[in-house]
Amino acid sequence: MNLPTYLIKDATVVNEMTTRVCDVLIRRGRIEKIGTNLSDISAIELSAAGLYLLPGMIDDQVHFRDPGLTYKADLITESKAAVAGGVTSFMDMPNTLPNTLTQELLEQKYKAAAKKSVANYSFFMGINQDNLDQVLRTDNEWVAGVTDDGLYFNDSHGILANYPQFLEQLFSKSDALIALHSEDDQIIAANLKQYQQRFGDEIPPEYHHKIRSEAACLVATERIIGLAQKHGNRLHVYHLSTAAEIDLFDAESPIEQKRITTEACVHHLSFSESDYLTKGHLIKWNPSVKTAHDRLGLIEGLRTGAIDFIATDHAPHSFSEKQGTYSNALSGGPLVQHALQAALELYRNGHLSLEKVVQKTSHHVAEAYRMIERGYIREGYHADLVLVDLNSPYKVTSSNLLYKCGWSPFDGHTFSSTIVSTFVGGQKVFDRGEFNTTSRGQRLQFKRERI
Repeated sequence: MNLPTYLIKDATVVNEMTTRVCDVLIRRGRIEKIGTNLSDISAIELSAAGLYLLPGMIDDQVHFRDPGLTYKADLITESKAAVAGGVTSFMDMPNTLPNTLTQELLEQKYKAAAKKSVANYSFFMGINQDNLDQVLRTDNEWVAGVTDDGLYFNDSHGILANYPQFLEQLFSKSDALIALHSEDDQIIAANLKQYQQRFGDEIPPEYHHKIRSEAACLVATERIIGLAQKHGNRLHVYHLSTAAEIDLFDAESPIEQKRITTEACVHHLSFSESDYLTKGHLIKWNPSVKTAHDRLGLIEGLRTGAIDFIATDHAPHSFSEKQGTYSNALSGGPLVQHALQAALELYRNGHLSLEKVVQKTSHHVAEAYRMIERGYIREGYHADLVLVDLNSPYKVTSSNLLYKCGWSPFDGHTFSSTIVSTFVGGQKVFDRGEFNTTSRGQRLQFKRERI
C-alpha cells in the first residue's frame, strides 16, 4: 500500500523527558527524520505551530466486546473512539463470547481486528482452570500476554488471585507476561453479606468501595506478587486502586529492569467516593473507585515510579445495564475516548509534568510489554503520533461521544485539551473530527523473551 509522506512542521515535541520545537518527517509509515528546518517536496506539509506532538497513547486493558457482545461495543466503534482520543494501540481482554480460551479463538480475534480496527491491536489469551495447555502455547512475540481479567476461574466464581495452587502451576510453567486482576473473593463476599443484611438489595452505590475494599485488594496483591517473585515471572497487576498497595511495588528500578509492574486507570485517577453521590453506578468498577486519599496516592505512585503507567479498563455496558439495584448494575464503563485528555489533566492540575504524562501513557507501556519499535518519537519507529492543543477546552456531550453504548462517566465535563489529529502507522486516521475509515491498524509485536 502506498502511504502518504507527511512533514509535521514546528510541533512542540514531547518525548523521552524532553520538550522541544522541531519537525517530524513520516515516510512509509515510520518516522524517518526528526530535526529543524526539514523539507521534502514529496511530503504533505502540516503546520503544527502551537500544537504538541506526543507518541500515541498505548492502552493495555480494554474490553471491546467483539465477538459476542457487540450490542455494547465492537472493534469498529471502539477503535474509532480510541484514535479520536489519541490512543493509537490497544490490548483487548478475553471475556468476549465465546471467552478467548483457545489458540484458535485467539487468532480469530486477530483476523477480525485486521479487517475492522483503525488502531493497532493485540489480544490477551484467557486463563481458566481447564486450559493451561492452551495457555502454554501462547506466542510471546505476537500476543500481549495471558490474563484472567473479566473471566471466572471456574464455572461458579473467582479470579485467579484466589487460587494460589493453580497460580503455582501457571507461574512455574509459563514464560509469558501474566497480567492479573487482584482482589480477594472471600473478603468481598463477607463485606457484601454485611451490607446485604443492612440494605437488602438496595445497597447505595457509595458502599461499593466498602464492599470491594482496600483490604480485598491488598491481601490479593501481596499474594500474587509473592508467587511471581518465587518463580521469577513477568507479572503485571491491573488497575491498582489503593494507596496501600503502592508500597508493594518497586519505585527505584528502571522500567526496563522490572519483572513486576502495575498501572493506574483513568477512573481511579479521576473519581473518588464523593462522586458516587452524583454519578451512582456509572462509576461502579471492579476494583472500585475508592477514597480521595487513594486517588491522590495513585497519582503520587505515578510520580515516584511505583506505578508504571496509565490505562483505562475501558469496559462499556449499555446504559440500561448500569441502572437498577446494586446487584443488577454491572461494573465497568467506557473511557478510551477521553483517556489521554484525562491524563493531561494531571499535568494541567500540577500533579505530573507533561513529560511524565507522556512517559506514563506511552513509553512505559511499550517498555513493560517489551513492545517493538513503538511508544516513542524516534527515527525508525512506527509513526503512531497524536497532535494535541493544550489550550483548547473540550466539553464531553452526548453528541460527540463515539462509543456504541452512547454514554460516558465524563458526560458534561470540560477537559483543558483537545485531540487534534492522530496518526497510526503513519496514516492520519483522525483529524479534527473526521476519520480515514479505510485505514487499518497493525498487529503489535513484542520481544519473544519478556526479560
